[in-house]
Amino acid sequence: MVKYLDNNSGFRQWNASKDNNNKKSMLGGFFWWFLLFLASWWLIGLWMTPKTTEMAVVEEKTVTEDLSSVPVSEIKSDDVAANVQGLRIYDVKLLKFAKNGSDADATVPVSLLSGDGAFAEVGFLAPGTTTPVATTVWKQDGNSFVWNNSNGVEYRRTIDIDGYVVTIEDTIKNSSNKEISVAPYARIVRANDMLSSAGVYTGAIAYANDDIQRDDWHDLDKKSFAYSTTTGFVGFADQYWETIISVDSMDQTLRVKKQDATLYQADVAANAVSIAAGQTKTLKTNLFVGPREQKVLDAANEKINGIDETIDYGWFWFLARPMLWALNAMNSVVMNYGIAIIILTILLRLAMWPLTRKSYTSMMAMQKMQPEMARIQKLYANDKVRLQMEMMKLYQNHKTSPMSGCLPMLIQIPIFFALYKALLISVQMRSAHFLWISDLAAMDPYFILPILMGLTMWLQQYLQTVTSENKSQANDAVAQTQKVMKWMPLIFTVMFAWMPAGLVLYWTVSNIFGIGQMYYIKKKTTK
Repeated sequence: MVKYLDNNSGFRQWNASKDNNNKKSMLGGFFWWFLLFLASWWLIGLWMTPKTTEMAVVEEKTVTEDLSSVPVSEIKSDDVAANVQGLRIYDVKLLKFAKNGSDADATVPVSLLSGDGAFAEVGFLAPGTTTPVATTVWKQDGNSFVWNNSNGVEYRRTIDIDGYVVTIEDTIKNSSNKEISVAPYARIVRANDMLSSAGVYTGAIAYANDDIQRDDWHDLDKKSFAYSTTTGFVGFADQYWETIISVDSMDQTLRVKKQDATLYQADVAANAVSIAAGQTKTLKTNLFVGPREQKVLDAANEKINGIDETIDYGWFWFLARPMLWALNAMNSVVMNYGIAIIILTILLRLAMWPLTRKSYTSMMAMQKMQPEMARIQKLYANDKVRLQMEMMKLYQNHKTSPMSGCLPMLIQIPIFFALYKALLISVQMRSAHFLWISDLAAMDPYFILPILMGLTMWLQQYLQTVTSENKSQANDAVAQTQKVMKWMPLIFTVMFAWMPAGLVLYWTVSNIFGIGQMYYIKKKTTK
């Protein structure tokens, strides 16, 4: 990204022509580009959080129920296995994702809602009659769980699994002699997972009024949030996993809050449903516990509307989504994400070849123009208007522009951030191996790739820098800028040392390919 800021840049010469005594112009130009990079890096991590309804934090005492008398049963599918204990579902195992690696046959799968006090609960509130609570002992009847209260109301629960969506279907039969009102509710209780997530949003997530709402863990430490909606869902998002609960009922209140020192709660409460005497009604709740993978979420969207929008691809989502798709497609062919990143990098460089060629050609033209530019600057040093006119005429005669060398750099900024986001949110990239690297979504543990990236950046900068034979042609600002530029490979090496190895691999391959492109253009131009 720094290759167009050398001491032969026409953009700097053009700026210097405005005021020959303004020694800080070119140095300032470099720092503006550098600050733009850092500012973009910072801003891309910010979340455009919509306005929410802030609730007063109410001190609640956490009540630990004694569930020792409630039997535990297991539900299982090809993708998911979970424990069911009364109203609660917990210790959900994702059977196709290993806890410490990408091998689907690993003996220890990823487990969600498995910590102390973590669970998903689906229950009811019914004034005037009793409902099952967490400590209620249900009777198992085939694939269903049944409980009857003393008023003649039967609650029959059936649990099915489709992919990573657990559907809880409650059939309530009112055999009493009066109408009852039953309000369904659901909640997820768990601890935060900030330590295992890096560079991406984690925390509470809600879908209210067709809009995604996000509240990170730090926000929940300070206050609670509530959303009123017709239908929606609420839950928590980690770097690679989501736990989402949705009640299939109209007019809901979604709420997220910190329950106590270690646990957080996301809950949904729907309006009461009237059940006349002798009637039966069925209430449905869907619980998603699975990976943040777009195709998985697209499939789950049939049961939980809006869940396919829960992944935040950042500002450059229009680049990140196709990049992620392309990486997965290439990996399915070459069976290695490191090789897939290399292929994607080469394809991107080839796509930018027309701009890159124009940039290199313009840069070489600028170098040839140096003597004439120096003569014009000296000749019209006291006439700034004439100086600018002559400089523009020179650019027109050589059919070049001082800004043409900046276009490839500007284009690489969104590509860089889009790929950065794609690597961090990709479940498939988790623990993806490449040579000595065991996880392309994490930093290179041996710092080999960052060092290679720094060396290739230095070589690229060196090849593009032509030392002027006439030292008097370079002003002090150019000399200062050149000194600063010599440190850029080292600065970027340190910056990239803690970034995802897949991203550093992309940048290194891009530098190597750029060096090859430059050699080809120089050789062709010389001929």
